[in-house]
Order: sequence, then structure tokens, then C-alpha cells
Amino acid sequence: MTAPVAVVLITLNEAHHMAQVMENLAGFASEVHVLDSFSTDGTVEIAKRYGAHVVQREFTDFADQWNHALTALPIRAPWTMKMDPDERLSPALKQSLHAAFAAGAAAAMTVDIQLAFLGKMLPVRLRLLRVWRTGTCRFDGKINEHAVTDAAPMHVKGVLEHWDSPDLEHWFTKQNRYSTAEAKRALALLPTRTPSEKQRPLRAFLKRNWSRIPLRYLLLHVFHLWKVQPWRSGRAGLIWARLRTDVYRWQEFKAYEMRHRARR
Repeated sequence: MTAPVAVVLITLNEAHHMAQVMENLAGFASEVHVLDSFSTDGTVEIAKRYGAHVVQREFTDFADQWNHALTALPIRAPWTMKMDPDERLSPALKQSLHAAFAAGAAAAMTVDIQLAFLGKMLPVRLRLLRVWRTGTCRFDGKINEHAVTDAAPMHVKGVLEHWDSPDLEHWFTKQNRYSTAEAKRALALLPTRTPSEKQRPLRAFLKRNWSRIPLRYLLLHVFHLWKVQPWRSGRAGLIWARLRTDVYRWQEFKAYEMRHRARR
């Protein structure tokens, strides 16, 4: 039984994920829409093979791309759900969503997203707004897009599995781009305050004053090990904790380089 929901994805060269995510949505979503940024690797062909509606548009930034998807795509279902190509709905989440749609008790829903790394699920979860009544949501944020709605969301059980990169080479390439974008934002070349940061002032304060904290990378690594406890997933979790710390170091080095070049 399909759910009364349109799942929307934006893509760019995601062929390594498309078959799996489309299989995951088969029989669940009544509509699947893909806004593609002119992929060259077979992403579009795979999506169409599974019956997805595909539109192509040049990428601008994440919020603009998502807002275009929500307003320009022919979404007919009463509910809309945001997914990324590297995410999978767990059976428990599908069941919870079916029940929530049938009850109609809320106009928006949050889900827990659980990270997988090097083929293992980590005890790393993030709760985000991902489902809403069609036409009631917009996005902010050029680097990390944030869903914004006036409705008070309810939380649904189950997890949205985030399988991220297929291998470390892909992960390094992705994080290299991300750290560059974050370095630019740190230098105020991009907007500096996102809705989520306004809701988490301590996090925003730490990001603004990160370079002034002594032993910051040691403390960050200890935080990842103590708070997130990735060691529960074995060596894959320990590698993730080290690399997550390294990404912050890359951001600082890149910001230094950009600042130094600007002074020449």
C-alpha cells in the first residue's frame, strides 16, 4: 500500500546511490520527483527507469534548489517528504509514517537520521524536519539547507538511514568541497547565521570563536568519542571520529589561506 506522500530528491552525479534509494521507495511513495543538476553519470537514466519524474536545472545553492523543487515540480500528493539519494527509510519509519498520515494529527513531522560510515551504522543521530503538508514548507541556507514551516511538528519513530559516501575517496572529495564552503562562510563571504544556529546559540558561539579555543582539536576529538560514542561501532566509528575532527582543521586552514590571499 503506497503512502499519500511525494518524495523529492535533488541530485548531481548520484548514480552510485540511485538504484538503492529508488528500490527503497518502491511501493511506499505515491510520487517520486527528482530535480537534477545535469548529472553526467547515469543518475537521470536510473531515476527514470524506476518511474521517477525528473526535471533538470542548473545548481545555484541548496536552499534555492530545494525551494524551486517545491514550487515548480508537479507535486500532487497531500504530503511531501525531503530525502537525499544516500538515505534509506527503515521499515519502522515507513510504518510510523503510514500511521501518521492516516491519523493526520500534525502538519509536519521530524525524523531521526542515523549515520552509516564504512558500511556500519554509527550511534550518530540527528533529528530534522523532513515531512510536511504539501505547500507549507520552504528552505533557508546556502550550504546546509534547513526546512522551515509554521506548523509545530510531531516526531515519528524509526530512522532514516544516511549511508553517505560509498568509499573514503568519495568521502574525502565531498568533505573537501564542504570544508571550503564552510571556510568561506566563516569569513563572511556567505551568510553566517542559519535558522538552526539561531536556535542553538552555544553552537553558534563556538563556531564564531573556534580559533580562539586552546587545544580545540584535542577537545573536539574527545567530545566526539565521549558524547557520540562512535567506538560502539568498532574501528569504523573511531575512524569517523578522527576524520570529523580533521574536517574542522581543514576549514580553519582554508580560512587562513583565504584571509592571507585577501591581504595581498
